Amino acid sequence: MGCFRCALPRLKPWVAYGNAHDPPPHGFIRGRPSYNPTHGFSRGPHGSARENTNAMKKIIKTDKAPDPVGPYSQAIIHNDTLYASGQIALDPATGVLITDSIEAETTRVMLNIQAILEEAGLSFKDIVKASVFVTDINNFARINAVYSTYFDEATAPARELVQVTALPRGGNVEISIIAAFD
Repeated sequence: MGCFRCALPRLKPWVAYGNAHDPPPHGFIRGRPSYNPTHGFSRGPHGSARENTNAMKKIIKTDKAPDPVGPYSQAIIHNDTLYASGQIALDPATGVLITDSIEAETTRVMLNIQAILEEAGLSFKDIVKASVFVTDINNFARINAVYSTYFDEATAPARELVQVTALPRGGNVEISIIAAFD
């Protein structure tokens, strides 16, 4: 049977491909499925090139964290992984940005993250990656002092902290996280 999209014959799966004398089957690069804008993912002799086509994403939404300030979700669960959008220091009850101090701002950000984690049935120990964005790198030590109270040093997640020109609503710190279910 051939490729139903372009009518090219499908080569036999038991033939060895990948050397200079045997071209790879249509849509394959050295035996691995490839993506073609016209045809999509190529299909091998055993079906779809994508392994988990039934995976669904689940939207996480809680009133204990601020509503998104744009067209995005607070967090998404996909394939046993939680991807949380960046959180700034908005108080979810009032919608007011907390800017009393960088410590208070960081604490509010961490509380917003905690609310999202709890809604998903996770905790800070499940975080595998954190991305911290700040408008002033000189606040690193003060932000880190608050941030470190939420993690055990031996099992803290991977992280980067980078300075940016500006953050939404004039915030000074924003943190996004990735967490994994056991």
